[in-house]
Amino acid sequence: MINKFNEPIMITRSLLPSLDNFNNQLKEIWESKWVTNNGPKNKELIEALKDYLTVDDLSLFSNGTLGLLLGIKSLELSGEVITTPFTFPATVAALEWNGLTPVFCDIDHVTLNIDANKIESLITERTSAILGVHVFGNPCEVDKIQKVADNYHLKVIYDGAHAFGVKLNGNSIGKFGDMTIFSFHATKLFNTIEGGAVTFKDKTLSKKLQLIKNFGISGPETVELPGINAKLNEIQAAVGLEVLKLVPEERKKRHHIKQLYETNLKSIPGIRILTKHKKQESSYQFFVIEIDKREFGMNRNQLHEMLKDYNVFTRKYFYPLCSNFSWYQDLPSAQQKNLPIAHEKVEKVLSLPFYGGVTNQEVKQICDIIEFIQTSASNTSSE
Repeated sequence: MINKFNEPIMITRSLLPSLDNFNNQLKEIWESKWVTNNGPKNKELIEALKDYLTVDDLSLFSNGTLGLLLGIKSLELSGEVITTPFTFPATVAALEWNGLTPVFCDIDHVTLNIDANKIESLITERTSAILGVHVFGNPCEVDKIQKVADNYHLKVIYDGAHAFGVKLNGNSIGKFGDMTIFSFHATKLFNTIEGGAVTFKDKTLSKKLQLIKNFGISGPETVELPGINAKLNEIQAAVGLEVLKLVPEERKKRHHIKQLYETNLKSIPGIRILTKHKKQESSYQFFVIEIDKREFGMNRNQLHEMLKDYNVFTRKYFYPLCSNFSWYQDLPSAQQKNLPIAHEKVEKVLSLPFYGGVTNQEVKQICDIIEFIQTSASNTSSE
């Protein structure tokens, strides 16, 4: 019999700076009396992130969703945008808020990203862009997607909410496509509690994004366009400046935890590890497995629920599919027959506890619990 944890082991835990260091940042903000509206901490964080992410242009937002929504707005898209159903609701909602119609494309059975080989067949005269998601921080097939986009004169946007710090063939993930959005939510590897950023190629978007997130105001008596308030404040920026200092060490810890998981799960039947990160520098945002019901002896949902009995809390990322939302169900592209891989995988994927504070012993115990559940299920089914 395997004992359960005395305290809950959660799916993630926010990476936070020491209070002493953060209070030093706050003292500077209080002394300056500049708490928002593109203050010195905001500007300092922009430069620090441009350096860390090795990108030329970056704009900060109060959260990643507004970054995506307003980034799309700045591109002045119309009609339809081809995207994935296997993503967080905010991805597709940003299209909705821009008056755009999502066209759902099925996903690749290995990476779970949008299937680049199926995009072209979905393009119509109304298509204006492709919105890909670097699922679990694993990059989309950026070269294939760009080739299709170039052939049809389409914009390419990437939701990189999971992809902070990812590099593909030595290149920052933020340099691909026309625009990439990053989330700095408290659950992310790098966070500003709430926050986000947009990186972009077209330098003319710099002023436009600055205007659009600040009510369209360009001067004390000048409003150039209808904008909104989506600015990252100085307190958030201060958190980011301190958290960024912790990211390199946190990545090392998560790399070690990833290796422990892989070692201890490899002999358990019915488990496929999705986040191996062999061909790129990883974000280490998640550790994700896929459960094969036949081999494991039970389905993902059953394992998810049974782990709770042991005080281990996992997440069924991304469940349900966005294409299953009632307001999209009538779209031809949302029909299950058009998304067979997405419908299969959304029932199999499970994200395990993954953050630097998880100890070696805790990882080993989580794996032992999974193995115990699997063995018990197999024994029951064979009786």
